[in-house]
Amino acid sequence: MNESTSRRLFEQACELIPGGVNSPVRACHNVHSLPLFIAEAHGCRLKDVDGQEYIDFVLSWGPMLLGHDHPEVTKAVRDAAGRGTSYGAPCPDEVTLAQMVVDAMPSLEMVRMVNSGTEATMSALRLARGVTGRDKVLKFIGCYHGHADPYLAAAGSGVATFSIPGTPGVPAAVVADTLLAPYNDLAAVETIFARHGDSIAAVIVEPVAANMGLVLPKAGFLEGLRAITAKHGALLIFDEVITGFRASYGGAQERFGITPDLTTFGKIIGGGLPVGAFGGKRAIMEHVAPRGEVYQAGTLSGNPLAMAAGIATLRQLKNMDYAALERRVSAFAHELRDILAAKNVPIQMPTIASMFCPYFSETPVENFDDAQKCDQELFTTFYKQMRAQGIYLAPSGYETGMVSFVHTDDDFARALDAARKVTF
Repeated sequence: MNESTSRRLFEQACELIPGGVNSPVRACHNVHSLPLFIAEAHGCRLKDVDGQEYIDFVLSWGPMLLGHDHPEVTKAVRDAAGRGTSYGAPCPDEVTLAQMVVDAMPSLEMVRMVNSGTEATMSALRLARGVTGRDKVLKFIGCYHGHADPYLAAAGSGVATFSIPGTPGVPAAVVADTLLAPYNDLAAVETIFARHGDSIAAVIVEPVAANMGLVLPKAGFLEGLRAITAKHGALLIFDEVITGFRASYGGAQERFGITPDLTTFGKIIGGGLPVGAFGGKRAIMEHVAPRGEVYQAGTLSGNPLAMAAGIATLRQLKNMDYAALERRVSAFAHELRDILAAKNVPIQMPTIASMFCPYFSETPVENFDDAQKCDQELFTTFYKQMRAQGIYLAPSGYETGMVSFVHTDDDFARALDAARKVTF
């Protein structure tokens, strides 16, 4: 594979940008590869600057559920750009999109637009602390909620990929109020609440953990979190940056029948543009300035391009057959698992909705400790050979495979054929 132009760009980028990338996992260090510089993307295909085409199972880390360059979304962005790219003032589309998000999610009565998933989770925690008058937050080891200081204790995604224990630059006093429990471990949560219950403002959780690979909640886990937080007067925050509009149109909260107090969203509500949101019941959200006393602001919040793209995206998703896509993804993932298992490597392949994850492990993965025991060398071998055959996977064993509504049976067949040719 000719990577000469990507290599040249990466070498130039390393002189100008820390590590040569603007988000760490993109560097592909842990899979011993060079990053690909992408020239364009359409449907479920990427083309790099050297002209190589790939079937995309990353999808900008999740939001491109309709695929890249969807005609309705692209038209909406172009039309919006013709009216101006930023106002720093309210626009009609932000009201329309807010209504669509509220209508889709069972727990929401009000929503505040922001510019990223990190902003959304950061703001949701500030709101929870402001409403409850408490300081502590409980998060789960290996869950990633963006790079705000309180969440970088025992985080997943890129933090796990690079084996960074938190990060320098975060004062110990900041994470002192971050309490940690293993994902799927209700007993640990109960123990923590028995000790700190009166000072815990919120529990934040990925209802499906998708930043340590793909870990599904055990039966009763989310229900238990709802009961424990309600008992102790803490808020339950669902981080649906990945699961929102992907686990189902109504998110994981609709799929599992759980009503969180606050919910956070990411790029999918803007068709992949830089956007996020947090929302919840009116009684909580009305504490946000200027209505209430908890301050949050952003010049680009409600940006007209992102709002237009989000409206176009949700209009399409509302009418899509999620169940049919889930059946196709499940069949694909199970066949992929069988192909790899026949090569005498340990393999687990959890799936849910349009997500899947190859874990090179003898046993199922139920938490971050299990994920860390997976064979990352086998994953690297798999990743490199799949990429060489034009199959684009996330360059980390701690990330989740994503499928869009535009992936065809032929795309799945090509990926499976590539897997058959992988040698370990």
